[in-house]
Amino acid sequence: MLSALKKIYTEEDYYHLPEGVRAELIDGQIYDQAAPSRIHQNILMELAATIRDYIRLKNGFCKVYPAPFAVKLFNDRKTIVEPDISVICDPSKLTAQGCSGAPDWIIEIVSPGNPEHDFIFKLNLYAKAGVREYWIVDPRNEIVLVYYLEQKDLSVKTYTFQDKINVNVYEDFTIDFQKLDL
Repeated sequence: MLSALKKIYTEEDYYHLPEGVRAELIDGQIYDQAAPSRIHQNILMELAATIRDYIRLKNGFCKVYPAPFAVKLFNDRKTIVEPDISVICDPSKLTAQGCSGAPDWIIEIVSPGNPEHDFIFKLNLYAKAGVREYWIVDPRNEIVLVYYLEQKDLSVKTYTFQDKINVNVYEDFTIDFQKLDL
């Protein structure tokens, strides 16, 4: 008896999804994404604005992109993700469609329906791709996990929404969660 074969999707399939469909392509499989909650969007906007303002203040060259923003992590044509926030410091990675290669810093805001997607699946994917720093913001538990993926031991630090968090990709950047309008 033959088992059913899964269809392998490519970036062509991803870019031909109907307008307004939220999805990611990971290892040739399409994963639908639910519309984000109000608190999710509030956190996204506060963090993206804080990061953008810091970059502008320092006359930096990095760019910050909130979702939806396509990030093609590998050249395999089978993996395109849409992180909640992507910070890209290498302008050669920016394309007309988004980013080709690993962003320097990614922030994901946990959705209650699928937390293991951010905590396990994407953590491993981003580490493999070469993302330097990965934050997982968990609004329900009011914690932030910060992974320093450049380090060989995959170190992680846990913070709360009451803490100031140092951004490793910048020497003098700290985000004070108490000052965010959450």
